[in-house]
Amino acid sequence: MEGFINFLKPPGMTSHDAVGLVRRVLHEKHVGHAGTLDPGAAGVLPIAVGRAARLIEYLDNVSKSYRAEMLLGVETDSGDDTGKVLERVDSFDMPAVERVEEVFKEFTGTIVQVPPAHSAIKINGRRACDLIRQGIHVDIPSRQVEIHSLRLLEKDDGKKTLLFNVDCSKGTYIRSLCQDMGQALGIPATMSFLIRTAVGRFRLADAVSVEELQELGDRALLSSEEYIGHIRRYDINPKRRKAFCNGLSSDDRSFVAASSDSENEILRVYASGEFLGIGHYDKKNKTIVPDKVLAINS
Repeated sequence: MEGFINFLKPPGMTSHDAVGLVRRVLHEKHVGHAGTLDPGAAGVLPIAVGRAARLIEYLDNVSKSYRAEMLLGVETDSGDDTGKVLERVDSFDMPAVERVEEVFKEFTGTIVQVPPAHSAIKINGRRACDLIRQGIHVDIPSRQVEIHSLRLLEKDDGKKTLLFNVDCSKGTYIRSLCQDMGQALGIPATMSFLIRTAVGRFRLADAVSVEELQELGDRALLSSEEYIGHIRRYDINPKRRKAFCNGLSSDDRSFVAASSDSENEILRVYASGEFLGIGHYDKKNKTIVPDKVLAINS
């Protein structure tokens, strides 16, 4: 049993719970997930099964997409509407659409943000949210993230909310983004709704719910190679198939790296159309080196 499941995680379920569900439904212990999704959020959670679990790390750098709602006039300690209210402003004018779009432009591109303390980010090997529950103060360092696009969908003056879509890099916290954009607007803000609509090639429209997963079982499994298509394909000489599967490197003096700065470009390796696994090009030695072999040697 091997492949990915495009799982639609419901609100209230942790990513760890989702892995446990898949293990029970498929009777397979080798299961892992890519891109943790907060318990309160819903949406796309890629889950790898069997040997595909070895490919999870290659989903780390794919872009993610979300639909989020930002509530203006309230700021909480967690950055979302489940947290303790730190500030509330009842009387203020909702910003004009033009002003909102100006702020969205300011936050598009490379930005610096501080992840929320109430998150699963690790501090000295322990989750920040667990430390907070124990009354331990945590200082979370800022990080650079990339906001590829921000698009306003709806401004509701009655509810004091802004509904928007965001495409971003890994490591982006939408809760922090809402708080920071609220500060730029001069109004306290918190995230009141979040659904993840895509992780790389995993799309919300194709995701399977808990009920669908239980009904489909292993028919919910998707081809591993299709969902790591962001990695460059490399077709090895079929005569070197066995060598690759045995962990041996293969010379290639004619390989042209995608970037002149790339020392070890990651590759999807095939032989005669068969997906063998993941390797990389060793620029110094001009060889294709196996990293994760999924094909069965024969």
